[in-house]
Amino acid sequence: MREAYVIDAVRTPVGKRGGALSAVHPADLGAAAIKGLLERGNLDPAAVDDVVFGCCDTIGPQAGNIARTSWLAAGYPESVPGVTVDRQCGSSQQAITFGAQAIMSGTAEVIVAGGVQNMSAIPISAAMLAGQAYGFDAPFVGSHGWDHRYGTGEVSQFNSATMIAEKWDISRREMEEWALRSNERARKAIVDGKFDREIVPVGDFWIDECPRETTLEKMAGLQPLAEGSRITAALASQISDGSSATLLASDWAVAEYGLTPRARIHHVSARGADPIYMLTAPIPATKWALEKTGLTIDDIDVIEINEAFASVVLAWIKETGANPDKVNVNGGAIALGHPLGATGAKLFASLLNELERVNGRYGLLTICEGGGTANVTIIERLG
Repeated sequence: MREAYVIDAVRTPVGKRGGALSAVHPADLGAAAIKGLLERGNLDPAAVDDVVFGCCDTIGPQAGNIARTSWLAAGYPESVPGVTVDRQCGSSQQAITFGAQAIMSGTAEVIVAGGVQNMSAIPISAAMLAGQAYGFDAPFVGSHGWDHRYGTGEVSQFNSATMIAEKWDISRREMEEWALRSNERARKAIVDGKFDREIVPVGDFWIDECPRETTLEKMAGLQPLAEGSRITAALASQISDGSSATLLASDWAVAEYGLTPRARIHHVSARGADPIYMLTAPIPATKWALEKTGLTIDDIDVIEINEAFASVVLAWIKETGANPDKVNVNGGAIALGHPLGATGAKLFASLLNELERVNGRYGLLTICEGGGTANVTIIERLG
């Protein structure tokens, strides 16, 4: 099997809901990351074999294969195709997986993989509600097979976050401490310029908007999302807008086009878990990935796990035994936002840059996803 090399990874700054990116058409937002990626190197865009982009809620301006329209909106050759991937919150991580697999299999030499989401323009779960006009209340309602297996109860990430906190006995205070740490780490990372290498601006906008100045006292005063829940808005990822892009290449393309790899894809996989608990799949997915590679969690130098909710990360840490000081060291989605379809490749860019910064060898990325699945990507830094 051939190697899949990581040449570069970038992202736009993340805009908060109603913020700097809210009026940007998703195709132009996706184009910003693609252009930023390719303009940093000397690769002819015509050499790209495919554009694989993640996106959720692909209706309205995000419909019509946003991978293809983003590429064309960037002004690049019509000869290059594109395909849009929906694995919910892990969509652009899955895009990287598909791109790496294409290169490893020998069916592609150069792939642009990433994602885009404008949650201000198209609200979260808009696609799930779009069926109401046609008589479908929700994706699961009316499926006899689903009802027989899982019942007719609530299928909700908010409910899942509460169930996880209860099952792993994670207190609201513990989650608030993690959320405070996430915001403090993110604000410090911005001041220290840790995101400068991975961010490509959109016009004059180049600094993440989402990190909050908060305190434990402020968070303690918030109402829970539901009666009896331990989860508040401060403990959840932020609705936001952004895009991301990664350049992957084969060893042949590296030599042919004079590219300089920064890392290699060491492992890609995905696993599933209970779709009602929904957000627990990073636990078995991580264990599976480590078993397949022969690595231990202590071998991993930098870890990015999406902070869909604080309970998700804290349960994962409990189960894997990961060192919290290696996890989301520059903040996570609680502070920096979670632009659904773009998040995977966004975190991938942060992972790559931090791995280089600490001179580490292995970096691991995992994301919980709607439907109870999770991706794991492990990269090995070169040089």
